[in-house]
Amino acid sequence: MAENENGQEKTEQPSAKRREEAEEKGQVAKSQELNSVAVIAAMLIVFKFMSDSFGASIKGYMGYMYSESGVYDLNLNSFVDIMAHTMMTTVKVLGPILLTVLLFGIMSNVGQVGLVFADKAMKPDFSKVNPMKGLKRMFSTRSLVELLKGVIKIAIIAYIGYSVLEGFYGSYLIMPSRSVAEIAAFLADSIYEITFKILLALLLMAIADFAYQRYEHEKGLKMTKDEVKDETKQSEGDPKVKSRIKSIMRQRSMDRMMSKVPDATVVVTNPTHFAVALLYDPASKSDAPKVVAKGKNLIALRIKEIAAENNIPVIENKPLARSLYAMVEVDQEIPELLYQAVAEVLSQVFQGNRSRYNQIQGALNG
Repeated sequence: MAENENGQEKTEQPSAKRREEAEEKGQVAKSQELNSVAVIAAMLIVFKFMSDSFGASIKGYMGYMYSESGVYDLNLNSFVDIMAHTMMTTVKVLGPILLTVLLFGIMSNVGQVGLVFADKAMKPDFSKVNPMKGLKRMFSTRSLVELLKGVIKIAIIAYIGYSVLEGFYGSYLIMPSRSVAEIAAFLADSIYEITFKILLALLLMAIADFAYQRYEHEKGLKMTKDEVKDETKQSEGDPKVKSRIKSIMRQRSMDRMMSKVPDATVVVTNPTHFAVALLYDPASKSDAPKVVAKGKNLIALRIKEIAAENNIPVIENKPLARSLYAMVEVDQEIPELLYQAVAEVLSQVFQGNRSRYNQIQGALNG
């Protein structure tokens, strides 16, 4: 199993960030064998379909040079004319070959890795010319695999070449009796067959090599548990810091809520587990009481302590306390469903003030 420099095992799958960083550095799963096969295929296709055109161009050029060689005066004008014909023939012959090879090369690379612009790979990296690292790479597993691939390729090419030439052995014996055109056609067919069979063999090797490169690439991108933790901290922040920030925010929210308890009209309790502070202000635009603080257990105890310190009435009503705690958030008005129950609690608070009591009953029930 892969290990990093600290000896830790890389057991975790690479993250999206890890893959992006690798692409920026040009570290992608790519097989050079597929590129080689693409180049050979391009040349084979060009020669297969354009060999007659190439032959005609070369024949016309050679005929022109021989026919005009005896009548040309070697001067600047004749030299320019000769160079023009030479360049024209070169473009006709090499142009289609180079363009097709370029196209197939681009298709091979894009097909393997997509459109990747590795700007970091273009920057000079002097660590790559480190002699010690060079020696280490020479005796690495990857170097041994590349050596093995080279030996296998040479063996395959040699075997295919020998088997094809052996099949044409009888034809070679009668070559002296054939015309130049027949010999040329025979050699072209032989070369084409050898190249085509070599191409098929190399294609199978290239597919296997691409699968191996993908495997090696994925193995190299794997991360240790510590690397995953460090990346999470960098991208999302330190969990301890985030927890501390949340704790501070909760505390501040709690302090704001507790600061409203002294202004409450009444605190409804259950009596030990829940406490809800209600504010009722008949002069406000809303006629309904509002929850200004609520809590359970220790928070409920603190609400009752603040209420006692500020002479806020504390009334025990278990069903109402539970309903208010579950149904109403802080700074929200109570729902109509609880109007009657809250009106009864408020009536206890203002039972000594008959006019205020009637005002509450009229507002909540009307």
